[in-house]
Amino acid sequence: MMEICYLLAFPDSEPIPHRPAEQIKGLKDAPYFQPIDIDLVTLGDETIVIEGYAVSVVRQRYDDRVQMVECHFDLSDPFAASVLHDRTKIQSALQSRYIPEAFRTNGMFEEYTILLVKEVSSTPDKWITKNDLAIANFIRSQREVFDKEEVNEILGSRARYSANELTLVDWEGAVIVAPNADYQSDIALLKIGNYQLLRYRMLDQSIEEMLDKINERFFQRRRPRATRGLIHQIAEHRLEVMIDFERAEQNLLLIGDWYTAKLYEAIQNEFYLKDWKESVRAKLDNLENIVETIQENFSLSWETLMDRLQLLGWVLLLVGYIYLYLLDAGWVKLP
Repeated sequence: MMEICYLLAFPDSEPIPHRPAEQIKGLKDAPYFQPIDIDLVTLGDETIVIEGYAVSVVRQRYDDRVQMVECHFDLSDPFAASVLHDRTKIQSALQSRYIPEAFRTNGMFEEYTILLVKEVSSTPDKWITKNDLAIANFIRSQREVFDKEEVNEILGSRARYSANELTLVDWEGAVIVAPNADYQSDIALLKIGNYQLLRYRMLDQSIEEMLDKINERFFQRRRPRATRGLIHQIAEHRLEVMIDFERAEQNLLLIGDWYTAKLYEAIQNEFYLKDWKESVRAKLDNLENIVETIQENFSLSWETLMDRLQLLGWVLLLVGYIYLYLLDAGWVKLP
């Protein structure tokens, strides 16, 4: 019997009663990750039955932006082809129950499957080698047969805490081998990784929506008519995105001991978090240049309006002076 941990993460900003922020529990040698600048609030826990399996569920919210759902259930043989069908149905039911339909439709959520293994007949590395194809199929949730190179790629990223404890990390899933069932510290790190990935995806989507709005308002119309309110709104939104990006980038500057740092480095690499960060940063830089161009070329500030009115006043004064001069010289006669 092995345990499955299924993680779901999706945007969440629904108001909740005020609750004190919690510390993220984690380290194998210490009770908490320190320091991590993530506000964590537990929303509730329950046990539900899906397809005859008891599923324990804990819901948490990270930074008032993302809801993380952690689901646990047992499978007698997670590598069996028949069990894959049950697992797929359980996970689909969990998505339908907890993820809002809008996010299921547009794909703005993350799912991640972790196999929790308490006992193996040999060392963790030998056990993985012996079951390499089955583990690769489990992680990728596929029935197809992988070749040796693909299997090695899927099973290549590993972090070892001791001779009997190992965590294998892939883009779509992970395997944690821990004789004392000490899974939670590694699960907490994988949850943070999924949270970071979703945050970058949310930022990327927000920037794309803003660029589409700018393109529609200023560059698709024949005669763009910018207003101070619209330009201010765009600049304000850009500032919010920049602040959000900086917080997402800096809330994991220091993280745990040597093992925790090593495991999180593997998670960053497998989730392509650094690539996501650089992509979002590049889009933010482009957005900043675009907004500055709009402000320089389309905005009509109060100072600019006053300058134009002042110039118009001088022109009228000059015309009046010339008229009076011509009138005094007799070149122009009053009717």
